[in-house]
Parts: sequence; C-alpha cells; structure tokens
Amino acid sequence: MKKTMKHSFTIHPEGDLDSNIELFQTLFPSSDLVNKNVLFGEKKGVIVYFNSLVNEDKIEQFTTNILEYKDGLFQFLYSHTIIAKKVEDIEKSILDGKCVCLIDGEPNAFLYSVEEFPKRSYSPPSIDNSIKGSKIAFVESTQANLSLLRRYLETKDLLFKEVKIGKEIKTNVTVAYLDGVAKPETVEEIESKLNAITVDSLLNANQLALILEKYPFSLFPQIITTERADIASQSIEKGKVVILLDRSSEVIILPGSFISFFKSIDDSSTRPVIAYFNISLRTIALFITLYLPGIYISVVSFNYDVVPLKLILSIGESRAKVPFDPLVEAIIMELTLEMLREAAIRLPTPISTTVGVVGGIVIGQAAVSAGIVSNIMVIVVALTAISSFIIPNYDMASSLRILRFPIMIMASIFGIIGIIASTMIIIAHGLKLSSYNESYSQPFSPFSLKKLKQKYQNSALSVLWNHQLTNQKKRK
Repeated sequence: MKKTMKHSFTIHPEGDLDSNIELFQTLFPSSDLVNKNVLFGEKKGVIVYFNSLVNEDKIEQFTTNILEYKDGLFQFLYSHTIIAKKVEDIEKSILDGKCVCLIDGEPNAFLYSVEEFPKRSYSPPSIDNSIKGSKIAFVESTQANLSLLRRYLETKDLLFKEVKIGKEIKTNVTVAYLDGVAKPETVEEIESKLNAITVDSLLNANQLALILEKYPFSLFPQIITTERADIASQSIEKGKVVILLDRSSEVIILPGSFISFFKSIDDSSTRPVIAYFNISLRTIALFITLYLPGIYISVVSFNYDVVPLKLILSIGESRAKVPFDPLVEAIIMELTLEMLREAAIRLPTPISTTVGVVGGIVIGQAAVSAGIVSNIMVIVVALTAISSFIIPNYDMASSLRILRFPIMIMASIFGIIGIIASTMIIIAHGLKLSSYNESYSQPFSPFSLKKLKQKYQNSALSVLWNHQLTNQKKRK
C-alpha cells in the first residue's frame, strides 16, 4: 500500500483562500472532491467535500443557513461546526463524510457533519439461521449496531469503548461489555491487544478475529463471530465482551470456549426437553463427524472381528469390486464432497441447490456403478456430511471436517489404536488452549459440574423455575 504523507503543518496562517484550495486539491486529487463557492457575508469562501460521502440536501440546507445568517454568521458557525487547524484533522473529517468551510482571511477551518454513507436496512440473519430466534441481524454501520445492542440491553451498565486500528486506513473498533459482569482483567487484556495491533487496514470482523486469536495455527477456532444481535446480547449478559468493527456486519465474542460453538439461540427459545434433545443430537453429530470414516476404515482394515458376521459379509460383498484401499476410497469421497460443498457456496443460490443435490446423487451413483467406491462408503460419507451440517457454528464445523483426515490416516495405519491415539492428541491440544484468561476446555477442564449445568441451562426452564419460586414466596 502506498504510504500516506503525515502532515504536521496547518492551513494558511493568514487564511489565504487560494492557497488553502490548492492545498486540498494536492491532498485529494480525486474527481469526487467538490469545491463549492459560497459567500460568507462579504467574504469569499468555499465548501470542500466528497460528493460520494455526503447528503447533497444537507449541503444545500447548510448553504441556505449561511446565506440567511449574514449578521451573526460567525456566531452560527461557532455554534454548529467544529473548528480545526491541523491538516491531518481536516483530512480525517473529510474522509468521515464532513464538509470543510474555508473563508478568505480566516485561519480556521469549520467542519460540519453532512455524511451519508452507503447502508442497508436491518435484515434477517443469512448465516446463523434460527427458527425461533430474533429476525434481525447486524449491518455494516457501527452506530446502527450499537443502537441495536442498546435496544436489547437497556441498562446503564452497558459500556462502549472505542479504539482506532490501522496505520494507513483507520477503522473504528468498539468494545462492548456489561460493567460489573465482565471480568475487568479480560476487558483490559482485550483493549491492550487491540491497541497493540499494527496492520495497515482491516476489512471485516473475521480478519480481526484471526489477529486476536492466541493460537492462530490451531485447527480449533477460539473466537466466535456472529451476525445475530440476540446472540451478542445474550453473550454480553453472561459476562463476555463483544467487539464491533465499522463496515462489518459480524461481531466478535470473547472469550471463546469449545462448548460455546455448539450452542444455538434456539436452545433458550424452545421447551427444555426439546432443547436438551437438540443438544444431545449435536453431541452425537460431533462424534460422527470426527470418527465415522475412521471407524469404517479401522473395521475394514484391521478390527473386523468386533463387527457382527452378517455385517462383515455385507461390507465384503459391497467392496468386492472396489480396487482401492479403504483409506483411498474414503479420501476420494470426502474430497468430492468438499468440492461439491465449495461449489455450492460460490454459485448463485438456485444453481447451487441443483449442483449440490443432483451432483451428489449422480456422482455417488456413478462411482458405485463404476466400482470406484462401495455402497457402504457412500452411506458413511453421507452420514458424516449430514452430521457436520448439524454443528451450529460454521468455523467449528469446518475444523472438524479437516480433523477427519488425520484421524482416517491414523485409523488406516494403526486401526482402533490409531483412533484412540488421535483422540488423546486432540484432547491434549484442547487442554493447552486458552482464550483471554479462560480455559478453552472449560467447564470440562478444570471440571465443574455447576458450570456445566450453567452452560447448558435452558433459559425457558430457568424463567419457569424462578417464576414458581416467586409465587411460592408470595403465598408464604
């Protein structure tokens, strides 16, 4: 990126209008820079702004007000504008969508807010889907997102702290938390980490999340990103810290833990029995996603004696015409599935649906007919794919899909022992991870039954229980 010149001088000390206009044209040699000539009483002046960042109606209204205030013009300007002298301050204001008033003979510049950035209205979440959750998601404006959080958390304890990140292009980053609920040391560590970031620019929250991760080369994501305002608000209520990035429709939730990636906002909006059943399904899906292909390879290659005879005969009949080892067979199908998944993401929605369904059926049937893979392997891969879709968080689901491959390789070399060894390595790695003063593996390590219940406590059940207790106290 081209390095920006750091300006340490001020505008013309005697307010020479031509010199100031020439200075701004040198700073911004762009076609969308507008110099609008205006008479400030009896003095010549100019209003400088980017027409791509301002509301033209506000500019016209401001110009009309200037013409009306002939006698008390400077009183009007001092009351409704911000005075600046340093070029770097004025430069930042123009890029923020303000207009700059320069008056001949006046050594000050007057900054007036007329910004109108590209924005969209609130819309339902498109990534973190929910059945009973809120139908409103964050947008690309920090102010709109802060307003949304204020609507969810109407308390004076909700605090916002702003940090600017970027050496070349400054980006506003806001830290949101509940005072007295979030741990002070966690907030301080996050602020310290943000202030220490020295990148040229940031495009979205996911880039910032990668920088904030303590173990960037770990396959496990340690930071949660979400577009849902209800999830962010619920996390703040539980003492977590939310980071909002200007121009990004996703926010960051810190600190993260392994168990947090398997929770859904629907868990607190459905009946307790259904919520716990869905949580159990996700737990089963976790093990199927990780281990089912590896178990298949282990059984076919080494540990066939632990499987009933009829099932072994069925597997042997299915693999009679397959020329490849179980590992190669599994890798072929898994890579094919991953390519179909990636193609479905990149294509337009109507086409992606067709490619995903038709492509999977046609390729699977053709592979079986050609004797490249067995029917059992197609079933295994299909179950694994469905299980990975159940994981609520996309980043965690992607990590689990990648972890399948080393487990499959270990299973093909050592059988069940390889799967056990892989599990021990994964557990040891998870125990090592931490996220901003909290263990990544909590509440399993250190184990706390109380915290485990709190993690999976259904809010609907909690509200019902508290309501019953309140009624009992009133009757007494």
